[in-house]
Amino acid sequence: MSRVLIIGCGGVASVAIQKCCQVSDVFTEICIASRTKSKCDDLAEKLKDKTSTKITTAQVNADNVDEVIALINSYKPELVMNIALPYQDLTIMDACLACGVNYMDTANYEPENIDDPQWREIYEKRCKEEGFSAYFDYSWQWAYKEKFEKAGLTALLGSGFDPGVTQAYCAYALKHHFDTIDTIDILDCNGGDHGYPFATNFNPEINLREVSAPGSYWENGRWVEIPAMSIKREYNFDKVGDKDMYLLHHEEIESLAKNIPDVKRIRFFMTFGQSYLTHMKCLENVGMLSTTPVMHEGHEIVPIQFLKTLLPDPATLGPRTKGKTNIGCIFTGKKDGKDKTYYIYNVCDHEECYKEVGSQAISYTTGVPAMCGALMLLTGKWNKAGVYTVEEFDPDPYIEALGKYGLPHEENFSPVLVD
Repeated sequence: MSRVLIIGCGGVASVAIQKCCQVSDVFTEICIASRTKSKCDDLAEKLKDKTSTKITTAQVNADNVDEVIALINSYKPELVMNIALPYQDLTIMDACLACGVNYMDTANYEPENIDDPQWREIYEKRCKEEGFSAYFDYSWQWAYKEKFEKAGLTALLGSGFDPGVTQAYCAYALKHHFDTIDTIDILDCNGGDHGYPFATNFNPEINLREVSAPGSYWENGRWVEIPAMSIKREYNFDKVGDKDMYLLHHEEIESLAKNIPDVKRIRFFMTFGQSYLTHMKCLENVGMLSTTPVMHEGHEIVPIQFLKTLLPDPATLGPRTKGKTNIGCIFTGKKDGKDKTYYIYNVCDHEECYKEVGSQAISYTTGVPAMCGALMLLTGKWNKAGVYTVEEFDPDPYIEALGKYGLPHEENFSPVLVD
């Protein structure tokens, strides 16, 4: 039925690819492309006898728009799934526009080089105007909206779990349970234990940059920014237990503030253990989280990239990780003139994920929604020209697909609220 080009072959991409191969009647042909073709070849070999999906592989440097254009023109896909690095979002979007192909990704754009003067000027202007200082934001990709509309193409942004499923949960809550939503608290709990003193569950460079940055939340029509990790709460998560969680800036807050009418406050909390926070602070204090190049014995290195080399590869954590994740949204608002609360969430088991796809639940909870987002586009359930985030589409078929392919949701109609 469909031919799909998948760029990326890391932990999340591996899950998404395996899930695509479980839906061979839709994903009839896929091409796995990465800078390191051998990784693609290894995965294709592993899957060839388990699926009727026809799998090919290719080498591509996704930083180079001409290489991506050449690959798209050669393979002629109906959709490009970008499951590479967020640094490459704009390059791949440009290539899709040049070739007339639909686009999707799992995380919004951020630059690799935050010292680039041209980017820095735009960034500092946005910080002043918008009131938050995160390096990642939707403005760069939203700027493509008119181009995709004129081309008659769809760009789906951020179809992971958070962002992605959390936004679908918001659209679902508004469609089925509320007339108006007043507050949204997004809670991301990883109750897993990988046994290492310190490791990150996805790309260390992206992960550490995100959690060491100032936190922010949306309240009464404006951003409120706070020092990193300065707001802490404890919450009892279903099937996980009590965990400390901290308020972070997160990308879906930006789109939800735009797309959920009259919402008064949106916050995002993520759980962290004390060991993680202590290691991160030590690394930050000695400059290891810096993205600014330094000279070391005659060689220029970027500290955080060097740290990434030293840390365990997130893709290797699967066999070691035990426990569960619990990610969802708590809402307050009104239905039929009455106050209402509602909590929708997913619980995912690290060991069960590893048994199925050889990855831990962090990769699984991002890779499954990536496949489901692609499924929505390829089957025409989500089909409008332009650039959109998940909550701008009908959530029902997406949430149904998530349940079918490994991420069912649970509900609580009288949840404990976060103060």
